[in-house]
Amino acid sequence: MSKMTATIREAIVKSGLKDGMCISFHHHLRSGDYVLNMVLEEAASLGIKDLTINASSIHDGHAPLIGHMKSGVVTGLETNYIGPVVGKAVSEGILKRPVVFRTHGGRPSDIETGKSHIDVAFIGAPVSDPMGNCTGKWGKSACGSLGYAFADAEYADKVVVITDQLADYPLADFSISEVYVDYVVKVEAIGDPKGIVSGTTRMPKDPVSLRIAEYGAKVIEASGLLKDGFSFQTGAGGASLAVAGYLKEIMIKNGIRGSYALGGITGYMVEMLKAGCFQTIQDVQCFDLEAVESLRTNPAHMEITASHYASPTAKSTAASSLDVVVLGATQIDEEFNVNVHTDSNGYIIGGSGGHSDVAANARLTMIVAPLSRARMSIVVEHVLCVSTPGNTVDVLVTQYGIAVNPGRQDLKEKLLSAGLPVKEIWELRALSEKINGKAKEIKRNKDKVVARVLYFDGTEIDRIYGV
Repeated sequence: MSKMTATIREAIVKSGLKDGMCISFHHHLRSGDYVLNMVLEEAASLGIKDLTINASSIHDGHAPLIGHMKSGVVTGLETNYIGPVVGKAVSEGILKRPVVFRTHGGRPSDIETGKSHIDVAFIGAPVSDPMGNCTGKWGKSACGSLGYAFADAEYADKVVVITDQLADYPLADFSISEVYVDYVVKVEAIGDPKGIVSGTTRMPKDPVSLRIAEYGAKVIEASGLLKDGFSFQTGAGGASLAVAGYLKEIMIKNGIRGSYALGGITGYMVEMLKAGCFQTIQDVQCFDLEAVESLRTNPAHMEITASHYASPTAKSTAASSLDVVVLGATQIDEEFNVNVHTDSNGYIIGGSGGHSDVAANARLTMIVAPLSRARMSIVVEHVLCVSTPGNTVDVLVTQYGIAVNPGRQDLKEKLLSAGLPVKEIWELRALSEKINGKAKEIKRNKDKVVARVLYFDGTEIDRIYGV
């Protein structure tokens, strides 16, 4: 038998894709991804309409999606994250139906339990053999882990692997097995791996971010959780990465060896693995090319699925054993609710990703952020969107001080004993307003829901309105 097709167009026709169906994509090449755009271009040329896209994330490289929304080729979008370019169009009401935002753990759970049905999955694979055994570890477009694509491959009605490097059968050290794959297409390029890296995944040098990071590392040290067997996840934002840098120095100085680092992995986490700070890395997504190289060459650096990462319906997950997670925020309110979906003006610029997944599981959930951005306070009376509920957030770290959730008096006492600058969250809000002035009320179209935000367990936690 042969699974090879000559073109993406042929694969679409053979898959039986029709109007009104749902197609899926992963985002491991981030803004460097070409696959989503190529598939939609062919679908449009075939006259296919009313598609729903289920993509683990949408990035700025997917800007052509806006045109397909305008033309009616795409009328629905289910995703965990939307970058600012497409997010602006969605916020302005371009899409026929509201976006459904899930989390990185909630998405595979809904696919596996049948709540989210995929008709055809298109999987960009840096290397594949003719039967569809494929991986992201090798090839000119190597992106590392394919963790977000496993559920798509296993549960979609039809699966098309699109690759730019065809290997002899059988491919050794594959990630996704041929048993799930219907068709294989070889193209010139599935993406640019340089697009994996963004400005948010680089270590900061500015003094504000470094002060926040130093405070953050000291909070972890004072919490009592930093000891042998420690497990840790950090976000890919600058201040979050810098926390890892300071934490590395503390762990080496005190001879502490953690059990595992988790999540989207950067070269900074790879350095901590090499330095002996952790026994292993569990990697659902590589955020830079150093992480890709490590996954390819180091047996202690393990590829895991999104279900293994944080699915609420899995029997256990890596997230469920986390000690500390360091995350970012665009807004946080006095109830410690966090917004990572919109900016301060209500425009969609992101999404939960794994934010609420790990916040609900970790023994210490820390938000690190400057007190204001573009003269807008991040501490507000009410966030524009509740992405992560305040009862799962323990501490906010800013350059002006540290606010502890009232439900964590035990932690507050430890931080005070360590001499850290603990403040009430309302004090931080008042200070920010003194510096920046009071923010104007944001006008939103309450008659136009542009997105529904689902919590990791599938319940609706909030709605985003048109701007």
